[in-house]
Amino acid sequence: MTVRIEKDGPVWIIVHARPEARNAMDPESAEALYQAFVDFDADESAACAVFWGEGGAFCAGWDLKHAATLSGADALDAFDFPKAGEPPMAAMGPSRLELSKPVIAAVAGPAVAGGMELALWADIRVMEETAFMGVYCRRWGIPLIDGGTVRLPRLVGEGRAMDLILTGRKVEADEALRIGLCEYVVPEGDSRAKAEALAHELSRFPQSCLRADRHSVRNQRGLSEREALEQEWRNSKAEVSLGIKGAMEFASGKGRGGNFDGV
Repeated sequence: MTVRIEKDGPVWIIVHARPEARNAMDPESAEALYQAFVDFDADESAACAVFWGEGGAFCAGWDLKHAATLSGADALDAFDFPKAGEPPMAAMGPSRLELSKPVIAAVAGPAVAGGMELALWADIRVMEETAFMGVYCRRWGIPLIDGGTVRLPRLVGEGRAMDLILTGRKVEADEALRIGLCEYVVPEGDSRAKAEALAHELSRFPQSCLRADRHSVRNQRGLSEREALEQEWRNSKAEVSLGIKGAMEFASGKGRGGNFDGV
């Protein structure tokens, strides 16, 4: 199997293990990753997932050796969006899924082409200082079809996104952090440990509130400010009554002085 799931309490570590191909995505891996994240979202005991590529590479993109065996655009008909209903699995696997829980990408080595698109799909990205991203598929005339043209400008702005998409240049970790393409940079070999620590931290919080705020952020794109504010209120007002319990804990002394160890 090229994909395995390791569980540590409420944290799932979803591992893509195809190191001989730098975790390039073949159909078997795409389907297995897709199903792993579907199962994660459906499991009531799971709170946060870490997405990690084994062997020192996050993902080198779509497997070009497999792509070379395909015969024209009709070979991708299985990935077409339907007129109604949920979209099918994407070429890179889970990149069209709209999960209700957060995913943290632990990025070592290359996260390029479709691999970069998978990293963009995550909620938070932890990059090792030797890791890098880039639209490397620019060199082969292969377009971004797993969300790269949508998510990249939302993260870094249209001008920077155009630069990265049109040039296909390498983006090292320090630049990625500077432009908002990742949230953390850690020493080589530490991305998974940092991502798991973050995942456990997120898992400590009241989950319905965390997911409500995440949902509001994810779904405010394209709305006017008033529409987004209304959506935020309707999405989250039920959490306010639940939050009264937290307010009572604060009033009793918890969290004072910034000490949240007992919360």
